[in-house]
Amino acid sequence: MRNVVVTFDARPESREAILDVLSSVANVHYLTDLDSTDRSDVLSHADALISLNPAGDLAEGELDLISGAKLVQLIAAGVDFIPFQQLPDNLLVASNAGGWSEPIAEHAVAMALSAAKRLSIRQAALAKGDFNQNGLNLTLKGGVFGVVGYGGIGRATGRLMRGLGMKIHAVNRSGCTEDEVDFVGNSSSLHSVLERADVVLVSTPLTKSTEGLIGESELSAMKETAILINVARGEIIDEGALYKHLTLNPNFTACIDAWWVEPVRHGEFRMDYPFLELPNVIGSPHNSFSIPGAFFNAVGQAAENVKRLLDGGTVENIVPTGDMFR
Repeated sequence: MRNVVVTFDARPESREAILDVLSSVANVHYLTDLDSTDRSDVLSHADALISLNPAGDLAEGELDLISGAKLVQLIAAGVDFIPFQQLPDNLLVASNAGGWSEPIAEHAVAMALSAAKRLSIRQAALAKGDFNQNGLNLTLKGGVFGVVGYGGIGRATGRLMRGLGMKIHAVNRSGCTEDEVDFVGNSSSLHSVLERADVVLVSTPLTKSTEGLIGESELSAMKETAILINVARGEIIDEGALYKHLTLNPNFTACIDAWWVEPVRHGEFRMDYPFLELPNVIGSPHNSFSIPGAFFNAVGQAAENVKRLLDGGTVENIVPTGDMFR
């Protein structure tokens, strides 16, 4: 039997999800249950780890013990917070892309519909006694849904948007997909997708290549009435350029779930521009993934990827660490 080490404090439902997948192929060890001697032993014999953040989960000196492991499987989809330089060079790291996709996709569609129907703007007007029944809304049907980062979240949102009658134009690293889309291209197609899109979803990982990917030039290429949704990382969009574009284009809407400075990653929530004072901004506190059972489901998907490794299959969502920050 192989050995899988769970490095975070897993609750009973998470342990159940892991064991449902791995009990037939591996001995599963929960690091938080062990004393220092047993921790050293299981880490030294680990074939794979399931972690929130291996550098944060492990005590000082314990990273040196996992040099024999083949894979660190992360629970999160975003991995920009992982200090890759501290991990053994031969160790594969897999993100949990798609593990949180369904609730995030629903959140993105809700934001798009709210923006298209001008719900927050109409409610603010009603509060002032302005009952404008003739104010025009937008329709998504027949429009183009552009996806910047066509991974698990992008695909899940695309399926919902196609159900609303939208065409799907996708951008990913490879420029190809087996999914049913109306267009797919790589980063060289970004501008043309932005020009055609009525709604744009940013769901690409934050890397050296994607930091500041959408700036003044990209925003200027978009339609005057476009809806831009960010459920990835704030740093992918130039903060100042977006604020300026919103003030100059009142019919353009930004739906922001992922902010530039957030408590979990930075220790505080801060904006350098007063986005929430603008009527064409819809905001949420990066909680698009937060529904009952979401963590349980993500843990189960992570375990499935570890099982692929142990079965000799192809591990999904390997992180190209050379493009990461740390």
